[in-house]
Amino acid sequence: MRSFLRYKLLRKECLSLILLLVVSSVWPKVQASPGSVPIDSVKTQIRQLVEDKDYIKLAQAYEHLGGLYQQQYGYNKYTLDAYFNGMKYYHLRGDSLGYFNIHIKIGDYYTQDVFMQPYAKKYLNKALQYFKRTHNGPKIIECRLAFANLAQKKDPIPKSLITELRQTEQMSVLYKQDYSQAYAQNLLANMYLRNKQPDSAQYFVSRSLGMAQRLDINWLIALNYFYLGLVEQFRDHSDAAIAAYRKSYQLAEAEKNVAMMRELSRHTADSYSHKGDYKKAYESALKTLDFTNQFYYSEQTKSIRLQELDSQVKTLAVEKQLVEEQSRHQHMLNLMLAGGLVISVLGVFALIFGRRQQKLINHQQTVIAQQQIRDLELKSLQAMIEGQESERSRIARDLHDGLGIQLSRIKLFVEAHQEQLPLSVKEPLNQFLDEACTETRLISSDLRPYALSTFGLIPALEDLVQKLNLVNETALTLEHYGEVPDLGDEASVMIYRVIQELLNNALKHAEAETITVQMMTNDETVLISVDDDGKGGDFETDSSKGNGIANIKSRIAYLGGQVMWQSEPDKGTSVMISLPMQKLVKNPPRVPV
Repeated sequence: MRSFLRYKLLRKECLSLILLLVVSSVWPKVQASPGSVPIDSVKTQIRQLVEDKDYIKLAQAYEHLGGLYQQQYGYNKYTLDAYFNGMKYYHLRGDSLGYFNIHIKIGDYYTQDVFMQPYAKKYLNKALQYFKRTHNGPKIIECRLAFANLAQKKDPIPKSLITELRQTEQMSVLYKQDYSQAYAQNLLANMYLRNKQPDSAQYFVSRSLGMAQRLDINWLIALNYFYLGLVEQFRDHSDAAIAAYRKSYQLAEAEKNVAMMRELSRHTADSYSHKGDYKKAYESALKTLDFTNQFYYSEQTKSIRLQELDSQVKTLAVEKQLVEEQSRHQHMLNLMLAGGLVISVLGVFALIFGRRQQKLINHQQTVIAQQQIRDLELKSLQAMIEGQESERSRIARDLHDGLGIQLSRIKLFVEAHQEQLPLSVKEPLNQFLDEACTETRLISSDLRPYALSTFGLIPALEDLVQKLNLVNETALTLEHYGEVPDLGDEASVMIYRVIQELLNNALKHAEAETITVQMMTNDETVLISVDDDGKGGDFETDSSKGNGIANIKSRIAYLGGQVMWQSEPDKGTSVMISLPMQKLVKNPPRVPV
Protein backbone atom coordinates (compact mmCIF):
# COMPACT_ATOMS: atom_id res chain seq x y z
CA MET A 1 0.00 0.00 0.00
CA ARG A 2 2.81 2.46 0.83
CA SER A 3 4.47 1.72 -2.53
CA PHE A 4 1.20 2.39 -4.32
CA LEU A 5 0.75 5.70 -2.48
CA ARG A 6 4.32 6.67 -3.22
CA TYR A 7 3.73 5.90 -6.92
CA LYS A 8 0.60 8.13 -7.00
CA LEU A 9 2.48 10.95 -5.27
CA LEU A 10 5.37 10.79 -7.73
CA ARG A 11 2.97 10.74 -10.64
CA LYS A 12 1.31 13.94 -9.40
CA GLU A 13 4.69 15.57 -8.71
CA CYS A 14 6.05 14.68 -12.13
CA LEU A 15 3.05 16.24 -13.86
CA SER A 16 3.58 19.45 -11.91
CA LEU A 17 7.17 19.69 -13.12
CA ILE A 18 5.84 20.73 -16.52
CA LEU A 19 4.59 24.00 -15.08
CA LEU A 20 7.59 24.54 -12.86
CA LEU A 21 10.07 24.09 -15.70
CA VAL A 22 8.25 26.81 -17.60
CA VAL A 23 8.97 29.10 -14.66
CA SER A 24 12.61 28.08 -14.37
CA SER A 25 13.69 28.88 -17.91
CA VAL A 26 13.36 32.65 -17.52
CA TRP A 27 15.49 33.14 -14.41
CA PRO A 28 18.99 32.86 -15.86
CA LYS A 29 18.38 35.57 -18.39
CA VAL A 30 17.06 38.31 -16.08
CA GLN A 31 18.81 37.81 -12.77
CA ALA A 32 20.84 40.84 -11.68
CA SER A 33 23.90 40.77 -9.50
CA PRO A 34 23.67 41.78 -5.81
CA GLY A 35 25.75 44.88 -6.43
CA SER A 36 23.59 46.22 -9.29
CA VAL A 37 23.10 49.94 -9.76
CA PRO A 38 19.67 51.10 -8.46
CA ILE A 39 16.84 51.36 -11.01
CA ASP A 40 16.59 55.17 -10.73
CA SER A 41 20.29 55.52 -11.54
CA VAL A 42 19.92 53.38 -14.65
CA LYS A 43 16.90 55.46 -15.75
CA THR A 44 18.95 58.63 -15.32
CA GLN A 45 21.72 57.06 -17.41
CA ILE A 46 19.18 56.11 -20.10
CA ARG A 47 17.88 59.68 -20.37
CA GLN A 48 21.43 60.96 -20.90
CA LEU A 49 22.16 58.26 -23.50
CA VAL A 50 18.97 59.20 -25.39
CA GLU A 51 20.23 62.79 -25.64
CA ASP A 52 23.67 61.56 -26.76
CA LYS A 53 22.09 59.09 -29.26
CA ASP A 54 24.53 56.39 -28.11
CA TYR A 55 22.31 53.50 -29.22
CA ILE A 56 24.61 50.61 -28.28
CA LYS A 57 25.03 51.73 -24.67
CA LEU A 58 21.35 52.67 -24.60
CA ALA A 59 20.34 49.14 -25.67
CA GLN A 60 22.68 47.62 -23.07
CA ALA A 61 21.25 49.91 -20.38
CA TYR A 62 17.68 48.85 -21.19
CA GLU A 63 18.74 45.21 -21.12
CA HIS A 64 20.28 45.73 -17.69
CA LEU A 65 17.19 47.62 -16.51
CA GLY A 66 15.04 44.62 -17.42
CA GLY A 67 17.14 42.43 -15.14
CA LEU A 68 16.82 44.93 -12.27
CA TYR A 69 13.04 45.03 -12.64
CA GLN A 70 12.91 41.22 -12.55
CA GLN A 71 15.07 41.16 -9.41
CA GLN A 72 12.84 43.67 -7.62
CA TYR A 73 9.33 42.78 -8.80
CA GLY A 74 9.48 39.17 -10.04
CA TYR A 75 7.22 38.41 -13.01
CA ASN A 76 6.27 41.88 -14.32
CA LYS A 77 5.53 43.90 -17.46
CA TYR A 78 8.28 46.48 -16.83
CA THR A 79 10.96 43.88 -17.59
CA LEU A 80 9.33 43.19 -20.95
CA ASP A 81 9.04 46.91 -21.73
CA ALA A 82 12.76 47.31 -21.05
CA TYR A 83 13.64 44.32 -23.26
CA PHE A 84 11.53 45.59 -26.16
CA ASN A 85 13.21 49.01 -25.91
CA GLY A 86 16.62 47.34 -25.83
CA MET A 87 15.72 45.30 -28.92
CA LYS A 88 14.61 48.47 -30.70
CA TYR A 89 17.92 50.27 -30.12
CA TYR A 90 20.00 47.22 -31.04
CA HIS A 91 18.07 47.24 -34.31
CA LEU A 92 18.68 50.96 -34.88
CA ARG A 93 22.40 50.43 -34.35
CA GLY A 94 22.45 47.33 -36.56
CA ASP A 95 23.71 45.04 -33.77
CA SER A 96 22.18 41.68 -34.80
CA LEU A 97 23.87 39.76 -31.98
CA GLY A 98 22.28 41.92 -29.27
CA TYR A 99 18.98 42.06 -31.15
CA PHE A 100 18.51 38.28 -31.35
CA ASN A 101 19.97 37.72 -27.89
CA ILE A 102 17.02 39.70 -26.51
CA HIS A 103 14.76 37.49 -28.62
CA ILE A 104 15.95 34.58 -26.47
CA LYS A 105 15.25 36.51 -23.28
CA ILE A 106 11.74 37.49 -24.38
CA GLY A 107 11.04 33.91 -25.49
CA ASP A 108 12.21 32.59 -22.11
CA TYR A 109 10.08 35.19 -20.30
CA TYR A 110 6.91 34.25 -22.16
CA THR A 111 7.28 30.59 -21.15
CA GLN A 112 6.12 31.50 -17.62
CA ASP A 113 2.51 31.79 -18.83
CA VAL A 114 0.95 28.86 -20.72
CA PHE A 115 -1.07 31.26 -22.89
CA MET A 116 2.09 33.04 -24.10
CA GLN A 117 4.08 29.90 -25.03
CA PRO A 118 3.21 30.07 -28.77
CA TYR A 119 4.74 33.56 -28.84
CA ALA A 120 7.75 32.25 -26.92
CA LYS A 121 8.31 29.66 -29.65
CA LYS A 122 8.10 32.40 -32.31
CA TYR A 123 10.86 34.50 -30.69
CA LEU A 124 13.10 31.49 -30.00
CA ASN A 125 12.75 30.27 -33.62
CA LYS A 126 13.92 33.63 -34.98
CA ALA A 127 16.92 33.62 -32.64
CA LEU A 128 17.86 30.02 -33.46
CA GLN A 129 17.75 30.64 -37.22
CA TYR A 130 20.08 33.64 -36.90
CA PHE A 131 22.61 31.94 -34.63
CA LYS A 132 22.69 28.89 -36.90
CA ARG A 133 23.48 31.17 -39.86
CA THR A 134 26.29 32.84 -37.91
CA HIS A 135 27.55 29.52 -36.37
CA ASN A 136 27.36 30.92 -32.83
CA GLY A 137 27.70 27.73 -30.75
CA PRO A 138 27.00 29.10 -27.23
CA LYS A 139 23.82 30.86 -28.40
CA ILE A 140 22.66 27.76 -30.27
CA ILE A 141 23.02 25.87 -26.98
CA GLU A 142 20.84 28.46 -25.20
CA CYS A 143 18.14 28.08 -27.85
CA ARG A 144 18.26 24.27 -27.69
CA LEU A 145 17.83 24.37 -23.91
CA ALA A 146 14.89 26.76 -24.21
CA PHE A 147 13.18 24.49 -26.75
CA ALA A 148 13.88 21.43 -24.58
CA ASN A 149 12.18 23.21 -21.69
CA LEU A 150 9.10 23.85 -23.86
CA ALA A 151 9.08 20.25 -25.14
CA GLN A 152 8.84 18.86 -21.60
CA LYS A 153 5.35 20.36 -21.22
CA LYS A 154 4.01 18.03 -23.90
CA ASP A 155 2.22 14.84 -22.95
CA PRO A 156 3.66 12.41 -23.84
CA ILE A 157 7.20 13.75 -23.79
CA PRO A 158 9.12 13.22 -27.06
CA LYS A 159 11.19 10.04 -26.76
CA SER A 160 14.21 11.70 -28.34
CA LEU A 161 14.36 14.50 -25.74
CA ILE A 162 16.81 12.74 -23.39
CA THR A 163 19.19 12.09 -26.31
CA GLU A 164 18.94 15.73 -27.42
CA LEU A 165 19.67 16.94 -23.89
CA ARG A 166 22.72 14.68 -23.61
CA GLN A 167 23.99 16.11 -26.92
CA THR A 168 23.38 19.64 -25.67
CA GLU A 169 25.31 18.85 -22.47
CA GLN A 170 28.25 17.60 -24.56
CA MET A 171 28.10 20.78 -26.68
CA SER A 172 28.23 22.82 -23.46
CA VAL A 173 31.37 20.98 -22.38
CA LEU A 174 32.90 21.50 -25.85
CA TYR A 175 32.24 25.26 -25.77
CA LYS A 176 33.12 25.50 -22.02
CA GLN A 177 29.66 26.83 -21.14
CA ASP A 178 29.41 25.84 -17.46
CA TYR A 179 26.08 27.57 -16.98
CA SER A 180 24.46 25.73 -19.92
CA GLN A 181 25.97 22.44 -18.79
CA ALA A 182 24.45 22.85 -15.31
CA TYR A 183 21.06 23.73 -16.80
CA ALA A 184 21.15 20.74 -19.18
CA GLN A 185 21.90 18.44 -16.23
CA ASN A 186 18.96 19.96 -14.37
CA LEU A 187 16.63 19.24 -17.31
CA LEU A 188 17.96 15.67 -17.51
CA ALA A 189 17.21 15.21 -13.80
CA ASN A 190 13.62 16.21 -14.43
CA MET A 191 13.34 13.80 -17.37
CA TYR A 192 14.50 10.86 -15.25
CA LEU A 193 12.13 11.89 -12.45
CA ARG A 194 9.21 11.80 -14.86
CA ASN A 195 10.40 8.38 -16.09
CA LYS A 196 10.39 7.17 -12.44
CA GLN A 197 14.18 6.69 -12.27
CA PRO A 198 15.12 8.44 -9.00
CA ASP A 199 18.72 7.17 -8.91
CA SER A 200 19.57 8.66 -12.33
CA ALA A 201 17.68 11.82 -11.40
CA GLN A 202 19.69 12.20 -8.17
CA TYR A 203 22.95 11.77 -10.10
CA PHE A 204 22.21 14.63 -12.49
CA VAL A 205 20.60 16.91 -9.92
CA SER A 206 23.63 16.53 -7.61
CA ARG A 207 26.00 17.47 -10.44
CA SER A 208 23.81 20.40 -11.46
CA LEU A 209 23.53 21.61 -7.86
CA GLY A 210 27.29 21.55 -7.37
CA MET A 211 27.92 23.58 -10.52
CA ALA A 212 25.09 26.01 -9.72
CA GLN A 213 26.50 26.65 -6.23
CA ARG A 214 29.95 27.22 -7.67
CA LEU A 215 28.55 29.65 -10.26
CA ASP A 216 26.21 31.25 -7.64
CA ILE A 217 23.04 30.85 -9.78
CA ASN A 218 20.25 31.14 -7.21
CA TRP A 219 17.33 30.16 -9.48
CA LEU A 220 19.09 26.93 -10.51
CA ILE A 221 20.08 26.13 -6.91
CA ALA A 222 16.44 26.51 -5.88
CA LEU A 223 15.21 24.25 -8.69
CA ASN A 224 17.78 21.57 -7.86
CA TYR A 225 16.73 21.56 -4.20
CA PHE A 226 13.16 21.09 -5.38
CA TYR A 227 14.15 18.04 -7.46
CA LEU A 228 16.12 16.63 -4.51
CA GLY A 229 12.93 16.94 -2.47
CA LEU A 230 11.02 14.96 -5.10
CA VAL A 231 13.66 12.24 -5.08
CA GLU A 232 13.44 11.99 -1.28
CA GLN A 233 9.65 11.90 -1.38
CA PHE A 234 9.76 9.09 -3.93
CA ARG A 235 11.90 7.14 -1.48
CA ASP A 236 9.37 7.81 1.29
CA HIS A 237 11.72 10.20 3.15
CA SER A 238 9.18 12.92 3.88
CA ASP A 239 11.32 14.84 6.42
CA ALA A 240 14.26 15.04 4.01
CA ALA A 241 11.90 16.13 1.21
CA ILE A 242 10.42 18.90 3.36
CA ALA A 243 13.91 20.13 4.28
CA ALA A 244 14.87 20.34 0.60
CA TYR A 245 11.60 22.12 -0.26
CA ARG A 246 12.28 24.63 2.52
CA LYS A 247 15.72 25.53 1.09
CA SER A 248 14.20 25.96 -2.36
CA TYR A 249 11.35 28.07 -0.96
CA GLN A 250 13.76 30.50 0.73
CA LEU A 251 15.57 31.15 -2.55
CA ALA A 252 12.32 31.46 -4.53
CA GLU A 253 10.97 33.91 -1.95
CA ALA A 254 14.11 36.04 -2.26
CA GLU A 255 13.61 36.08 -6.05
CA LYS A 256 9.88 36.95 -5.62
CA ASN A 257 8.96 33.97 -7.81
CA VAL A 258 5.28 33.47 -6.91
CA ALA A 259 4.74 30.60 -9.37
CA MET A 260 7.54 28.52 -7.89
CA MET A 261 6.45 29.26 -4.29
CA ARG A 262 3.00 28.01 -5.27
CA GLU A 263 4.40 24.67 -6.52
CA LEU A 264 6.65 24.28 -3.48
CA SER A 265 3.72 24.91 -1.11
CA ARG A 266 1.65 22.29 -2.90
CA HIS A 267 4.37 19.63 -2.72
CA THR A 268 5.12 20.53 0.90
CA ALA A 269 1.43 19.93 1.67
CA ASP A 270 1.69 16.49 0.02
CA SER A 271 4.78 15.62 2.08
CA TYR A 272 3.18 16.69 5.37
CA SER A 273 0.07 14.72 4.47
CA HIS A 274 2.19 11.66 3.67
CA LYS A 275 3.89 11.79 7.08
CA GLY A 276 0.58 12.37 8.89
CA ASP A 277 0.95 16.04 9.89
CA TYR A 278 -2.38 17.16 8.48
CA LYS A 279 -2.46 20.53 10.20
CA LYS A 280 0.69 21.71 8.40
CA ALA A 281 -0.52 20.03 5.21
CA TYR A 282 -3.70 22.09 5.38
CA GLU A 283 -1.73 25.32 6.02
CA SER A 284 0.51 24.62 3.01
CA ALA A 285 -2.54 23.90 0.84
CA LEU A 286 -4.01 27.29 1.79
CA LYS A 287 -0.69 28.94 0.87
CA THR A 288 -0.93 27.26 -2.53
CA LEU A 289 -4.34 28.83 -3.06
CA ASP A 290 -3.06 32.27 -2.00
CA PHE A 291 -0.10 32.13 -4.38
CA THR A 292 -2.36 30.99 -7.22
CA ASN A 293 -4.62 34.00 -6.71
CA GLN A 294 -1.59 36.32 -6.57
CA PHE A 295 -0.23 35.02 -9.88
CA TYR A 296 -3.37 34.65 -12.01
CA TYR A 297 -5.38 37.62 -10.79
CA SER A 298 -2.58 40.18 -10.55
CA GLU A 299 -2.55 43.13 -12.93
CA GLN A 300 1.05 42.26 -13.82
CA THR A 301 0.10 38.85 -15.22
CA LYS A 302 -2.84 40.27 -17.19
CA SER A 303 -0.71 43.07 -18.63
CA ILE A 304 2.01 40.64 -19.74
CA ARG A 305 -0.57 38.59 -21.64
CA LEU A 306 -1.67 41.77 -23.37
CA GLN A 307 1.93 42.87 -24.09
CA GLU A 308 2.44 40.72 -27.18
CA LEU A 309 -1.09 41.41 -28.42
CA ASP A 310 -0.44 45.12 -27.96
CA SER A 311 2.73 44.85 -30.06
CA GLN A 312 0.66 43.22 -32.82
CA VAL A 313 -1.86 46.04 -32.57
CA LYS A 314 0.99 48.54 -32.95
CA THR A 315 2.23 46.61 -36.00
CA LEU A 316 -1.23 46.89 -37.54
CA ALA A 317 -1.20 50.62 -36.77
CA VAL A 318 2.14 50.98 -38.58
CA GLU A 319 0.75 49.07 -41.56
CA LYS A 320 -2.27 51.36 -41.56
CA GLN A 321 0.06 54.37 -41.56
CA LEU A 322 1.95 52.94 -44.54
CA VAL A 323 -1.35 52.48 -46.36
CA GLU A 324 -2.23 56.11 -45.66
CA GLU A 325 1.17 57.23 -46.98
CA GLN A 326 0.62 55.17 -50.11
CA SER A 327 -2.79 56.81 -50.41
CA ARG A 328 -1.19 60.26 -50.26
CA HIS A 329 1.31 59.28 -52.94
CA GLN A 330 -1.55 58.02 -55.05
CA HIS A 331 -3.35 61.29 -54.53
CA MET A 332 -0.36 63.23 -55.80
CA LEU A 333 -0.14 60.96 -58.80
CA ASN A 334 -3.82 61.52 -59.49
CA LEU A 335 -3.28 65.29 -59.43
CA MET A 336 -0.48 64.96 -61.95
CA LEU A 337 -2.67 62.82 -64.16
CA ALA A 338 -5.48 65.36 -63.83
CA GLY A 339 -3.16 68.15 -65.04
CA GLY A 340 -2.11 66.04 -68.03
CA LEU A 341 -5.62 64.90 -68.90
CA VAL A 342 -7.54 68.09 -68.14
CA ILE A 343 -8.46 68.52 -71.83
CA SER A 344 -9.86 65.02 -71.95
CA VAL A 345 -13.29 64.24 -70.55
CA LEU A 346 -12.44 60.58 -70.44
CA GLY A 347 -9.37 61.30 -68.39
CA VAL A 348 -11.42 63.27 -65.86
CA PHE A 349 -13.88 60.41 -65.47
CA ALA A 350 -11.02 57.93 -65.10
CA LEU A 351 -9.44 60.09 -62.38
CA ILE A 352 -12.74 60.33 -60.44
CA PHE A 353 -13.25 56.60 -60.68
CA GLY A 354 -9.70 55.92 -59.49
CA ARG A 355 -10.15 58.20 -56.49
CA ARG A 356 -13.38 56.53 -55.49
CA GLN A 357 -11.81 53.11 -55.78
CA GLN A 358 -8.85 54.22 -53.64
CA LYS A 359 -11.16 55.57 -50.95
CA LEU A 360 -13.10 52.31 -50.94
CA ILE A 361 -9.89 50.30 -50.58
CA ASN A 362 -8.64 52.54 -47.77
CA HIS A 363 -11.96 52.22 -45.98
CA GLN A 364 -11.90 48.43 -46.31
CA GLN A 365 -8.34 48.23 -45.01
CA THR A 366 -9.25 50.44 -42.05
CA VAL A 367 -12.25 48.26 -41.23
CA ILE A 368 -10.09 45.11 -41.45
CA ALA A 369 -7.45 46.61 -39.15
CA GLN A 370 -10.08 47.64 -36.60
CA GLN A 371 -11.65 44.17 -36.70
CA GLN A 372 -8.25 42.54 -36.16
CA ILE A 373 -7.66 44.77 -33.15
CA ARG A 374 -11.06 43.81 -31.70
CA ASP A 375 -10.34 40.12 -32.34
CA LEU A 376 -6.99 40.39 -30.52
CA GLU A 377 -8.67 42.07 -27.55
CA LEU A 378 -11.32 39.32 -27.39
CA LYS A 379 -8.66 36.60 -27.60
CA SER A 380 -6.76 38.19 -24.73
CA LEU A 381 -9.91 38.42 -22.60
CA GLN A 382 -10.85 34.83 -23.43
CA ALA A 383 -7.34 33.60 -22.54
CA MET A 384 -7.47 35.39 -19.18
CA ILE A 385 -10.94 34.01 -18.31
CA GLU A 386 -10.07 30.47 -19.44
CA GLY A 387 -6.88 30.60 -17.38
CA GLN A 388 -8.82 31.64 -14.27
CA GLU A 389 -11.47 28.92 -14.66
CA SER A 390 -8.89 26.24 -15.54
CA GLU A 391 -6.81 27.04 -12.48
CA ARG A 392 -9.92 27.08 -10.26
CA SER A 393 -10.93 23.64 -11.58
CA ARG A 394 -7.44 22.19 -11.07
CA ILE A 395 -7.19 23.42 -7.49
CA ALA A 396 -10.72 22.18 -6.75
CA ARG A 397 -9.81 18.73 -8.06
CA ASP A 398 -6.58 18.68 -6.06
CA LEU A 399 -8.40 19.65 -2.86
CA HIS A 400 -11.18 17.11 -3.41
CA ASP A 401 -9.08 14.20 -4.72
CA GLY A 402 -6.04 14.86 -2.55
CA LEU A 403 -6.50 16.53 0.78
CA GLY A 404 -10.26 15.82 0.96
CA ILE A 405 -9.79 12.08 0.50
CA GLN A 406 -6.94 11.99 3.02
CA LEU A 407 -9.08 13.79 5.64
CA SER A 408 -11.99 11.41 5.03
CA ARG A 409 -9.71 8.41 5.47
CA ILE A 410 -8.38 9.81 8.72
CA LYS A 411 -11.94 10.42 9.97
CA LEU A 412 -12.94 6.83 9.14
CA PHE A 413 -9.84 5.50 10.85
CA VAL A 414 -10.52 7.56 13.99
CA GLU A 415 -14.14 6.41 14.09
CA ALA A 416 -13.08 2.77 13.72
CA HIS A 417 -10.62 3.08 16.64
CA GLN A 418 -12.41 5.62 18.83
CA GLU A 419 -12.75 3.11 21.67
CA GLN A 420 -8.96 3.08 21.98
CA LEU A 421 -8.77 6.88 22.36
CA PRO A 422 -9.35 8.76 25.61
CA LEU A 423 -12.40 11.02 25.71
CA SER A 424 -10.25 14.17 26.07
CA VAL A 425 -8.60 13.38 22.73
CA LYS A 426 -11.48 11.78 20.80
CA GLU A 427 -13.96 14.66 20.89
CA PRO A 428 -11.55 17.48 19.93
CA LEU A 429 -10.02 15.27 17.21
CA ASN A 430 -13.43 14.52 15.66
CA GLN A 431 -14.33 18.21 15.82
CA PHE A 432 -11.08 19.26 14.12
CA LEU A 433 -11.51 16.66 11.38
CA ASP A 434 -15.13 17.71 10.74
CA GLU A 435 -14.10 21.37 10.49
CA ALA A 436 -11.22 20.55 8.10
CA CYS A 437 -13.48 18.40 5.88
CA THR A 438 -16.17 21.09 5.81
CA GLU A 439 -13.65 23.84 4.99
CA THR A 440 -12.10 21.74 2.20
CA ARG A 441 -15.51 21.01 0.67
CA LEU A 442 -16.50 24.70 0.86
CA ILE A 443 -13.29 25.83 -0.86
CA SER A 444 -13.61 23.15 -3.55
CA SER A 445 -17.28 23.95 -4.15
CA ASP A 446 -16.56 27.69 -4.35
CA LEU A 447 -13.82 27.12 -6.93
CA ARG A 448 -15.87 24.78 -9.14
CA PRO A 449 -19.54 24.36 -8.02
CA TYR A 450 -20.72 20.80 -8.42
CA ALA A 451 -24.34 21.90 -8.98
CA LEU A 452 -23.33 24.11 -11.95
CA SER A 453 -21.65 21.36 -13.95
CA THR A 454 -24.28 18.72 -12.99
CA PHE A 455 -27.68 20.42 -12.88
CA GLY A 456 -27.27 23.75 -14.68
CA LEU A 457 -27.31 27.46 -13.90
CA ILE A 458 -30.61 27.90 -11.97
CA PRO A 459 -30.06 24.94 -9.56
CA ALA A 460 -26.48 26.15 -9.01
CA LEU A 461 -27.70 29.66 -8.13
CA GLU A 462 -30.34 28.21 -5.80
CA ASP A 463 -27.64 26.14 -4.11
CA LEU A 464 -25.40 29.22 -3.80
CA VAL A 465 -28.18 31.32 -2.22
CA GLN A 466 -29.08 28.49 0.18
CA LYS A 467 -25.47 28.10 1.35
CA LEU A 468 -25.03 31.86 1.82
CA ASN A 469 -28.24 32.01 3.85
CA LEU A 470 -26.84 29.37 6.22
CA VAL A 471 -23.72 31.39 7.09
CA ASN A 472 -24.96 35.01 6.90
CA GLU A 473 -27.54 37.06 8.77
CA THR A 474 -28.60 38.81 5.58
CA ALA A 475 -31.66 37.23 3.93
CA LEU A 476 -31.01 36.25 0.28
CA THR A 477 -33.74 35.30 -2.20
CA LEU A 478 -33.65 34.10 -5.82
CA GLU A 479 -36.51 34.65 -8.28
CA HIS A 480 -36.50 33.53 -11.92
CA TYR A 481 -39.13 34.05 -14.61
CA GLY A 482 -39.34 32.38 -17.97
CA GLU A 483 -37.78 29.15 -19.16
CA VAL A 484 -33.97 29.22 -19.22
CA PRO A 485 -32.69 27.52 -22.42
CA ASP A 486 -29.69 25.18 -22.56
CA LEU A 487 -26.84 27.65 -22.07
CA GLY A 488 -23.29 26.90 -23.10
CA ASP A 489 -20.76 25.93 -20.40
CA GLU A 490 -18.75 29.12 -20.87
CA ALA A 491 -21.82 31.38 -20.60
CA SER A 492 -23.16 29.49 -17.54
CA VAL A 493 -19.85 29.78 -15.71
CA MET A 494 -19.51 33.50 -16.47
CA ILE A 495 -23.07 34.34 -15.39
CA TYR A 496 -22.62 32.29 -12.20
CA ARG A 497 -19.31 34.04 -11.39
CA VAL A 498 -20.82 37.48 -11.98
CA ILE A 499 -23.79 36.83 -9.66
CA GLN A 500 -21.46 35.22 -7.09
CA GLU A 501 -19.18 38.29 -7.16
CA LEU A 502 -22.15 40.67 -6.80
CA LEU A 503 -23.53 38.71 -3.80
CA ASN A 504 -20.12 38.58 -2.12
CA ASN A 505 -19.65 42.34 -2.61
CA ALA A 506 -23.11 43.05 -1.18
CA LEU A 507 -22.55 40.78 1.84
CA LYS A 508 -19.14 42.30 2.49
CA HIS A 509 -19.79 45.99 1.97
CA ALA A 510 -23.51 46.79 1.79
CA GLU A 511 -24.55 45.94 5.41
CA ALA A 512 -27.95 45.03 3.97
CA GLU A 513 -30.84 43.17 5.58
CA THR A 514 -32.12 41.62 2.35
CA ILE A 515 -30.61 40.86 -1.05
CA THR A 516 -32.78 39.83 -3.99
CA VAL A 517 -31.58 38.16 -7.22
CA GLN A 518 -33.99 38.16 -10.17
CA MET A 519 -33.50 36.49 -13.57
CA MET A 520 -35.94 37.01 -16.46
CA THR A 521 -35.53 35.27 -19.82
CA ASN A 522 -37.25 35.47 -23.20
CA ASP A 523 -36.30 34.43 -26.74
CA GLU A 524 -33.96 37.39 -27.23
CA THR A 525 -32.62 38.57 -23.87
CA VAL A 526 -31.58 37.49 -20.38
CA LEU A 527 -32.18 40.18 -17.75
CA ILE A 528 -30.54 39.89 -14.31
CA SER A 529 -30.90 42.22 -11.34
CA VAL A 530 -29.23 42.09 -7.91
CA ASP A 531 -30.80 44.51 -5.40
CA ASP A 532 -30.00 45.20 -1.74
CA ASP A 533 -31.27 47.61 0.89
CA GLY A 534 -27.82 48.47 2.25
CA LYS A 535 -25.84 51.67 2.59
CA GLY A 536 -25.03 52.15 -1.12
CA GLY A 537 -21.76 53.41 -2.53
CA ASP A 538 -19.89 55.36 -5.21
CA PHE A 539 -19.10 52.68 -7.80
CA GLU A 540 -17.32 55.05 -10.15
CA THR A 541 -14.72 55.48 -7.43
CA ASP A 542 -14.79 51.89 -6.19
CA SER A 543 -14.11 50.49 -9.64
CA SER A 544 -10.59 51.89 -9.53
CA LYS A 545 -9.77 50.31 -6.18
CA GLY A 546 -10.06 46.62 -6.97
CA ASN A 547 -10.57 43.96 -9.58
CA GLY A 548 -14.13 42.88 -8.60
CA ILE A 549 -16.13 45.43 -10.60
CA ALA A 550 -13.60 45.34 -13.45
CA ASN A 551 -13.91 41.53 -13.67
CA ILE A 552 -17.72 41.82 -13.78
CA LYS A 553 -17.58 44.40 -16.57
CA SER A 554 -15.07 42.38 -18.61
CA ARG A 555 -17.11 39.17 -18.37
CA ILE A 556 -20.38 40.92 -19.32
CA ALA A 557 -18.64 42.70 -22.21
CA TYR A 558 -17.24 39.37 -23.42
CA LEU A 559 -20.80 37.97 -23.52
CA GLY A 560 -21.91 41.01 -25.54
CA GLY A 561 -24.05 42.41 -22.73
CA GLN A 562 -24.33 45.59 -20.66
CA VAL A 563 -24.20 46.22 -16.90
CA MET A 564 -25.35 49.29 -14.94
CA TRP A 565 -25.08 50.24 -11.26
CA GLN A 566 -27.60 52.49 -9.49
CA SER A 567 -26.94 53.45 -5.88
CA GLU A 568 -27.74 56.19 -3.39
CA PRO A 569 -26.42 56.60 0.16
CA ASP A 570 -28.57 54.66 2.68
CA LYS A 571 -31.00 53.62 -0.07
CA GLY A 572 -29.34 50.47 -1.29
CA THR A 573 -27.81 49.37 -4.57
CA SER A 574 -29.30 47.91 -7.75
CA VAL A 575 -27.21 46.19 -10.41
CA MET A 576 -28.93 45.51 -13.75
CA ILE A 577 -27.46 43.25 -16.43
CA SER A 578 -28.73 42.66 -19.98
CA LEU A 579 -27.36 39.79 -22.09
CA PRO A 580 -28.24 38.80 -25.69
CA MET A 581 -29.58 35.23 -25.85
CA GLN A 582 -27.88 34.69 -29.21
CA LYS A 583 -24.43 34.55 -27.56
CA LEU A 584 -25.45 32.40 -24.59
CA VAL A 585 -27.21 29.31 -25.94
CA LYS A 586 -25.27 26.26 -27.15
CA ASN A 587 -26.88 26.07 -30.61
CA PRO A 588 -28.57 29.41 -31.42
CA PRO A 589 -31.30 29.28 -34.08
CA ARG A 590 -30.26 30.47 -37.52
CA VAL A 591 -31.88 33.64 -38.75
CA PRO A 592 -33.19 33.17 -42.33
CA VAL A 593 -31.52 35.37 -44.90
